[in-house]
Amino acid sequence: MTNDGTGAGAGQAPPSALLDLVGLLDLERIDRDIFRGQSRPAVVPRVFGGQVAAQALVAAFRTVPDDRLAHSLHAYFLRPGDPAAPIVYTVDRIRDGRSFTTRRVVAVQHGQPIFHLSASFQTGEDGLEHQEPMPAAPAPETLPDSTELLPRHAHLFSDPGVAGRLAEARAAVDLRYVTEPPYATAGQPREPRSQVWFRTAGKLDGDLDRPVLHLCLAAYISDMSLLEPVLLAHGRGGWTVGDVVGASLDHAMWFHRPFRVDEWLLYDQSSPTSQAGRGLGHGRIFTADGRLAITVMQEGVVRVPRG
Repeated sequence: MTNDGTGAGAGQAPPSALLDLVGLLDLERIDRDIFRGQSRPAVVPRVFGGQVAAQALVAAFRTVPDDRLAHSLHAYFLRPGDPAAPIVYTVDRIRDGRSFTTRRVVAVQHGQPIFHLSASFQTGEDGLEHQEPMPAAPAPETLPDSTELLPRHAHLFSDPGVAGRLAEARAAVDLRYVTEPPYATAGQPREPRSQVWFRTAGKLDGDLDRPVLHLCLAAYISDMSLLEPVLLAHGRGGWTVGDVVGASLDHAMWFHRPFRVDEWLLYDQSSPTSQAGRGLGHGRIFTADGRLAITVMQEGVVRVPRG
């Protein structure tokens, strides 16, 4: 088994949307530390940030010894990605230590860097342990999935075709909101907190069941909803409603404990501040049995459209 983050499934095949997403992370190696990835049509006319983050993490993993997993990543979104063009990922082998390995990845399109990631990897180790308790949340099975939620609110979207495109883009992920998403309560300021349950829309069995793939898919999904608490604080519905414009600026993740992305994970999100056209999102991802698996932070541009 190698740290390439991809592989063919065994036994019952996962749904095609999940296989397509896994295939998206299967980068082509064009030199020792240079990889090429493709994109798929996006809901908005740029590459989804979670995709480029996950692909960059895959590229880094392919240069790291098999006994090491990512424990943190820090990334900057520099330019919008073009969904119609391939993305080239160049990996710098910054350090290979006894316990830790560091990699830097630059994603390039049309001769310009669009994304920069630094990631650190560690061998398994025992140590002191504590964590914050998992917040209360209803069981995910009691909540509507995207196929129920999006059609219910499609009349609110500025473009009537958005609901279908968004459902297609998220078909590989079963994402369930604990409370109403921002677009459902536009115009009504709320506490800047939200919770979603998520898992892949199918099991990762056989050769797909490798820790690297779980980590990279979590990176992909972590960018889907983290800035929504910023919108909630100001009663904004988001880009689907058309009352804000924005984009991710940076993204950081810390991987604390083992998890499976094909089992329910609770994404507890909040926004401590927004100012100067920027908003900050903070997320904690818990396993269903209460273990804090991942911490996420993201800052993004959040602007009110000029009339």
